[in-house]
Amino acid sequence: MIIGIPTEVKVAEKRVAVTPSGVRTLVQNGHTVLLQSNAGFGSGFPNEQYIQAGAKIIVHQRDIWADAHMIMKVKEPLPIEYDLMREDQIIFTYLHLAAARELAEKMVEKKVVGIAYETIQTDSGALPLLAPMSAVAGRLSIQAGAYCLEAKSGGMGVLLSGVPGVRPAYVVIIGAGVSGLHACFSAVGTGARVTILDINQERLDYINDVMRGSVTTLMNNEGILEEEIIKADLIVCSVLIPGAAAPKLISRKLLKKMKPGAAIVDISIDQGGACETSHPTTHENPTYVEENVVHYCVNNMPGAVPRTATMALTNATLPYALEIANSGYERAMKENPQIARGMNVIKGDVVYKAVAESVGLPYTPI
Repeated sequence: MIIGIPTEVKVAEKRVAVTPSGVRTLVQNGHTVLLQSNAGFGSGFPNEQYIQAGAKIIVHQRDIWADAHMIMKVKEPLPIEYDLMREDQIIFTYLHLAAARELAEKMVEKKVVGIAYETIQTDSGALPLLAPMSAVAGRLSIQAGAYCLEAKSGGMGVLLSGVPGVRPAYVVIIGAGVSGLHACFSAVGTGARVTILDINQERLDYINDVMRGSVTTLMNNEGILEEEIIKADLIVCSVLIPGAAAPKLISRKLLKKMKPGAAIVDISIDQGGACETSHPTTHENPTYVEENVVHYCVNNMPGAVPRTATMALTNATLPYALEIANSGYERAMKENPQIARGMNVIKGDVVYKAVAESVGLPYTPI
């Protein structure tokens, strides 16, 4: 199979889909890898390392898309790439179609095969290709939150750790999945007071054990959520429904009850955001203030640490990419239910129910 790795076109996105060592594995299995020149530069991987791994360096993006049977990316195709997609071409990346109706419609129109990293799911319900970026985003969320609370960002001027004689900040994390757990690690590490909310008691039990009681765990409901939001200095939204739009847990009405200068870091923004006032931002302009609350809603947070993120992503995606390349997507999805669950669009049909419902397109079971 010919596998194409184009340079990411999203603003400030410096990650690349595959490391040189990952390319070497693909080539050793008999596949051809086309890499757009300098696609790995932002992650610290120069062309020379890819050439040594066996990749062919291609200058123009259009040539990558024209020749590749499978495109591997980090972020979803953007409008500049829509017309480069070809019928039957496999696009293997983070798609987040539930929050991107236009992209979903375009992929249906182009009759591509869209396999989403974020919906590949194990029998136990784990999301192995979302997990590494969720871990990175979770840990970054506390750094971002600390920045948001600084006066120069419009925040209340609170130091997360406090100092001797001064109370530390109060951090509330909504969602106890992978990103929520890693946000806990970072927040506790700063010395902040931390509470995490979820609707899964087993998950709360797990976090209580892992964090050795250093985090308060609460079963989430409307009353508890409101109580904690009113007290919070920093809120991290890390809720996820696989393949579907994030639920709007924080309304504008509730936001108005928060402390002036408090902050929200909405990790869920890739799926539309968990706050009614959330909208995507960029690394260049990461924050805005609404209802006196600082919002951080960068929808490619791990792009801030591209080398770490690229290595973690390749570790997770490579076995699946290799299986798809070795077997073809039809055989791969028949033999591996995890890959079947990753299928979002197949040659004109939306085959992932939650995506179809979120964007209002017809659903066709695989």
